[in-house]
Amino acid sequence: MSLPPLVEPAEELTVDEVRRYSRHLIIPDVGMAGQKRLKNAKVLCVGAGGLGSPALMYLAAAGVGTLGIIDFDVVDESNLQRQIIHGQSDVGRLKSESAAASVREINPLIDVIIHNTALTTENVMEIFSGYDLILDGTDNFATRYMVNDAAVLLGKPYVWGSIYRFDGQASVFWAEHGPCYRCLYPEPPPPGMVPSCAEGGVLGVLCASIGAIQVNEAIKLLTGIGDPLVGRLMIYDALEMKYRDVKVRKDPECVLCGKNPTVTQLLDDYEAFCGAISEEAAEAASGSTITALELKAMQDRDEPIFLVDVREPNEYEIVSIPGATLIPKGEFLNGSALEKLPQDKRIVLHCKSGARSAEALAVVKNAGFADAVHVGGGVLSWVKMVDPSLPTY
Repeated sequence: MSLPPLVEPAEELTVDEVRRYSRHLIIPDVGMAGQKRLKNAKVLCVGAGGLGSPALMYLAAAGVGTLGIIDFDVVDESNLQRQIIHGQSDVGRLKSESAAASVREINPLIDVIIHNTALTTENVMEIFSGYDLILDGTDNFATRYMVNDAAVLLGKPYVWGSIYRFDGQASVFWAEHGPCYRCLYPEPPPPGMVPSCAEGGVLGVLCASIGAIQVNEAIKLLTGIGDPLVGRLMIYDALEMKYRDVKVRKDPECVLCGKNPTVTQLLDDYEAFCGAISEEAAEAASGSTITALELKAMQDRDEPIFLVDVREPNEYEIVSIPGATLIPKGEFLNGSALEKLPQDKRIVLHCKSGARSAEALAVVKNAGFADAVHVGGGVLSWVKMVDPSLPTY
């Protein structure tokens, strides 16, 4: 369905702007009026990572007059495989500042606002209120639900994207004209059910594919052209090179945008709502978490331990803790791993950062291995605290 333009046009374009945006101006659907609307638009990109990188670059190139960038992370070498707005010289630099520098190089005629902070329930409403449109480039469920709730409560549209390995999704959520994110996903998935890109990986170029779709939708909303992805979920399979869309209807019983909403303000704790790990895992890890240095001391004392790496084989090939036996988490969840555990040694579990090993620890403790522990921070902590010569991912 076509929607009215989101913003009014600016008064005029300068000569420099006419030269720069000439390929837009000669498209009848965009033209002078559409480009003026882009100039007058204020768009906030949540995250300057995989999706935020191509999105920010093309929003800047398109002439969106004011671009906001919110990100509190720093550039890491592992980002460079897909976060193309950053370069080698930016490693260790704040992502927001690195992205802003790249955006200004692409288009010095626009204004860039840096929000070098984490998005929280304390600041999200104030930050969002200064923009016409939100583009969500986050990679965790807690922030996604917070972005959605804030956008609905403020009456603002936002363009959503998600990527994992070879699969991507995109949609436009605007409660005034269609469903919100909660209509599609009323509840977050169970903790540990959906791996993050840091755990499962992502094809670098997939970020460009989905990020470009998000910018395309943003331009359509701002200028009032075309048929935006309101009420539709676009699904992309990069391996099969197939696109398909699924209708998403507004849920009349939605707790946020339905007829009788019960969520009328932001939740107190979105992390708790989404649950990084299950209650069982949190209970198992309580009092049964050791540090990487404590593990190293156990090994140095030649204590009778059985060290288990619960990651996937391809992760194990990248980096591993010496002496660890690979038994993926899935084998703990289906019970087949238990027969591989010795009865005469203390079980020590680890993963990449600690979440998956905590889930496996709950299974192990329930099976009677009362003195089992897991390594907080996982192999990343081992590299940082014990052997910095090893690679991370």
